[in-house]
Amino acid sequence: MAMSKTTNTYNRQNWEDSEFPILCQTCLGDNPYVRMIKERYGKECKICTRPFTIFRWCPGARMRFKKTEICQTCSKLKNVCQTCLLDLEYGLPTQVRDAALKIQDKIPESDVNKEFYIQNIESQLKAGGDNTVAAGTVGKSLAASDMLAKLARTAPYYKRNLPHICSFWVKGECKRGEECPYRHDKPVEPDDPLSEQNIRDRYYGRNDPVADKLMKRAASIPTLDPPEDKTITTLYVGNLGEHITEVDIRDNFYHYGEIRSVSLVPRQQCAFVQYTKRAAAELAAEKTFNKLVLGGKKLTIKWAHSQAKSTAYAQNSAPRGGGGSSRIFDPVPGLPGQLPMPPNPTDYFNLQASEMAVLPPGMKIHQLPPGLIPGAPSYASMYQQQQAGGPSGIPPPAAGPSTSSVGNSGGSGHGMVPPAMQQQQLHYPSQDPARLGALKK
Repeated sequence: MAMSKTTNTYNRQNWEDSEFPILCQTCLGDNPYVRMIKERYGKECKICTRPFTIFRWCPGARMRFKKTEICQTCSKLKNVCQTCLLDLEYGLPTQVRDAALKIQDKIPESDVNKEFYIQNIESQLKAGGDNTVAAGTVGKSLAASDMLAKLARTAPYYKRNLPHICSFWVKGECKRGEECPYRHDKPVEPDDPLSEQNIRDRYYGRNDPVADKLMKRAASIPTLDPPEDKTITTLYVGNLGEHITEVDIRDNFYHYGEIRSVSLVPRQQCAFVQYTKRAAAELAAEKTFNKLVLGGKKLTIKWAHSQAKSTAYAQNSAPRGGGGSSRIFDPVPGLPGQLPMPPNPTDYFNLQASEMAVLPPGMKIHQLPPGLIPGAPSYASMYQQQQAGGPSGIPPPAAGPSTSSVGNSGGSGHGMVPPAMQQQQLHYPSQDPARLGALKK
């Protein structure tokens, strides 16, 4: 029986058949022994509407099953994952990548033009190479970008594979408990733009809420501004690993300009790279800030401080006895001012020359009789003066807690309060003679 090549047979020749999907590390999961279910021509592509081979698998424990959404031709055309439609190299939406690389890839969206365009791309891929390079305008424009390097996700984000929220649990009607394959969490706000995402908008790079969020984050990324002092040509390099040597640092900084010296501080895990010219230091700071990764760690790049300013700060912060200039502190409100210096700073006991006596060698003060020291009253005279109301010319002490306690004690003259301390204004509690423990009863 003769068979004619109908239109259906011609279209079936363009259906896609593959042995393994094109996936990112996040969608593939962390299980190295993942098992997939393959179905030839199971569904049509959500972009070009052609039937293709779909794959279905579970990326890990307590994760939801995932499947391919678009065909491999559409995936190669945009260099995206078949499941999440994020860029395979940077893990970002196509809208962010195209804006950073300034790509204007106008893919036709009508059915006839899109089918013709896809067939031309397939013929180019079959005749073109090993299928490891993106097709179309994206494959010709993939280059290094500073913004993409800052926003790129370097590690897989497996939380994206979590199950969807259980709607019965939200309503309080889920009876499965731990056996429920869905997630028992509170949903996000209904007004959140991230809750409404369209797969076509994600693919064509338009009105993508995730891309808008990343673009706002890119606008707020901090930058390293050069200091005003033009003499500073040294960069601080921090967060170094234990096995990083001076040769490794030179190999990563020499191509920005001539290096004068490299000072490595292993104890602090940092280094100082000094250039001969300021332009070379500015270029190195611009190219390595939040970008340089050495030994598996992202290095911290900062401008070093001026040596003259560091010396001046060290001199100002030195203590008064250390030879540096003394620092002036602001006065504390509520405290009294500085007390005046005594006329004779070396006279700690406020003694006159006539009241001083030199002890004989080898004799202690307690071995002298009471009347031997000139000018010193005896214990009996002191007791009589206390009973009479005080020595001549000195009024008796004023009535108060301290005098009453002394008079009632009837003890020795050690409890007498000098008049000078009674008339003097007390600034601190320790100067009060009536303080607890200051008088002996």
